[in-house]
Amino acid sequence: MLFQKTELPTAETALPGRAVPVKTDEVHFVSGRPLKGPHPEDFQTAIFGMGCFWGVERIFWSLPGVWVTSVGYSGGITPNPTYEETCTGRTGHTEVVQVVFNPAETSYGELLKAFWENHDPTQGMRQGNDVGSTYRSALYYLSDDQKAEAEASREAYQAALSKAGRGQITTEIASAGTYYFAEDYHQGYLAKNPAGYCGIGGTGVVCPIGVGVEA
Repeated sequence: MLFQKTELPTAETALPGRAVPVKTDEVHFVSGRPLKGPHPEDFQTAIFGMGCFWGVERIFWSLPGVWVTSVGYSGGITPNPTYEETCTGRTGHTEVVQVVFNPAETSYGELLKAFWENHDPTQGMRQGNDVGSTYRSALYYLSDDQKAEAEASREAYQAALSKAGRGQITTEIASAGTYYFAEDYHQGYLAKNPAGYCGIGGTGVVCPIGVGVEA
């Protein structure tokens, strides 16, 4: 996995994929809640890419106010990709976690704080020893409010990183495209495999509280 491509493919060079989704779990391994819905009315969804999605998912399913999480692929070209295909770097996707949360108990801004503090957003097409476009840092927004909050939080966290002598944020912030659920064995991976690999680690720089933009 250290030799994955770090350049994103074009529509011409991307793998063709398939019309049928890959097999995945129907309910979350920890909470037993449905991965694909229906979700409670007025709950919101957010999508985060922070490197290997196994450890990232555990971070988010442990947070107050999070109703259910799942892992998948987003930000790319290939429809219904497999894990093996994403690992070639030729689908354009990054590993992401989809988070369904109750805005009465937590906010998108609080999830953004967890996002920034639990990985290194300055590493480009990698995260630690995991190298390749599938491990790039990404925020895929689902509304104009999320876009504004994501961009404001990036500026606030960049100021904190610069003060600490760290580099420039390379996080991709873009409108959420299609989210493809990853295979069943990836869902809730670190609950199914407690001794499994987790390569997630932050910079040690605290994200300022209240960095969000009011809706």
